[in-house]
Amino acid sequence: MSQLHPNLDLDQANKDLQGKSPEQIVEWALTQAKNPIITTNFRPYESAILHLVAKQRPDITVLWVDSGYNTDATYQFANKLIHDLNLNVVTYIPKQTAAHRDATMNGIPGIDNPQHDEFTEQVKLEPFRRALDELKPDVWFNAIRKDQTEFRQGLDVLSLSKDGVLKVAPLFEKTDADLDVYLEEHNLPNEHDYFDPTKVEESRECGLHTQL
Repeated sequence: MSQLHPNLDLDQANKDLQGKSPEQIVEWALTQAKNPIITTNFRPYESAILHLVAKQRPDITVLWVDSGYNTDATYQFANKLIHDLNLNVVTYIPKQTAAHRDATMNGIPGIDNPQHDEFTEQVKLEPFRRALDELKPDVWFNAIRKDQTEFRQGLDVLSLSKDGVLKVAPLFEKTDADLDVYLEEHNLPNEHDYFDPTKVEESRECGLHTQL
């Protein structure tokens, strides 16, 4: 039970949404929202979730935590999507510059380096917590999918953050092949030259969906 959603039966809602289309899931979730946000890092297939939600709620706040380590291609992809979809993007950045961090940590710490957790805290988790604290959303749309990591196979379309924000994953049951079809149908761009320095390996969790 969440103070933000005191009348929501999460288990029942997840059962009710089984078999529903992503569009229907977004439509339902927006009925629960007074201040919804969607988070993005402009990784591959992000154009699908952004298009899916923004076509129903064009003015929705799009939260982008920019670590400062994205590839040139990812920044160009972000610029194109923000322009083409007329997204209402709010950008949060780490409190430390990449240059300061590179000097202090001798570059990006590897995942076996004891400093990697602090690196992840600085470039992703702290800015996200700060954003959620300041934006105060009650519904958080995200693009997680069941087939991405072992941890996510134990989740569902709906879950609650530690602060009681309703996290909604409309594409949870979808595969890359499904999203390829969606992108083609809607003439949306994709971009695969993406690197997340906090995850490094695709099957790792960075902590965003395990700690927040």
